[in-house]
Amino acid sequence: MRFEIVTLFPELFDVLRAGLLGKAQDARAIDIQAITPREFTHDRHRTVDDAPYGGGSGMVLMPGPIAQALDHLDEARGGKPTLRVLLTPQGARFSQAHARRFSELGSLTLVCGRYEGFDERIRGLADEEVSLGDFVLLGGEAAALAVIEATARLLPGVLGNDESAADESHSDGLLEYPQYTRPEEFRGQKVPEILRSGNHAAIARWRRKESLRRTRDRRPDLLETAELTNEDRELLEEIREGR
Repeated sequence: MRFEIVTLFPELFDVLRAGLLGKAQDARAIDIQAITPREFTHDRHRTVDDAPYGGGSGMVLMPGPIAQALDHLDEARGGKPTLRVLLTPQGARFSQAHARRFSELGSLTLVCGRYEGFDERIRGLADEEVSLGDFVLLGGEAAALAVIEATARLLPGVLGNDESAADESHSDGLLEYPQYTRPEEFRGQKVPEILRSGNHAAIARWRRKESLRRTRDRRPDLLETAELTNEDRELLEEIREGR
């Protein structure tokens, strides 16, 4: 899969050369290209922003350099389709469902905002808009990093164990169950006995119950949309009754 990033600060994405994403790039499981709209300016200051019409504080990203950067990426891609996503506080909140949908694409183009945001005409160049949440960052780069990591880890060959992505928080709409490893006891806290029992059916039931319990306690809103089985509802009833 190809990830394209339009950003004023492509050096911020050097971190993607580290860890599993770096190995995935070496193995050509993913391709990450960052480009700056400053390359498509025509003045000696490489200007990409200007004061807003109507007055106001801050500067606004001009449409020309970003449009030309996107055109350049289209040409470099040989006209193959991509999904263009603006990273902006005004977008839909990014979720695991977004990551799963993006991972089914051949190419994803992320456009990072800066300063006071985009000239409104840039929005017409994108297919959709995404936000990390109800807060404002200095720019869209941190959001782009999050989107790339969340999406890439769902691709074959990126994680060391492809099954790891299927059994974790939000993979099925719930938070993940508690995890333990050695030592068996740490500062007076012991690993739950059931996890040391070797009874795989009982362990699976315990994990599902704890996943439901953690979701109920920390993110009850997720239970409203999760696809719960009859057994899940029975487990929730046990939790409510303190069993």
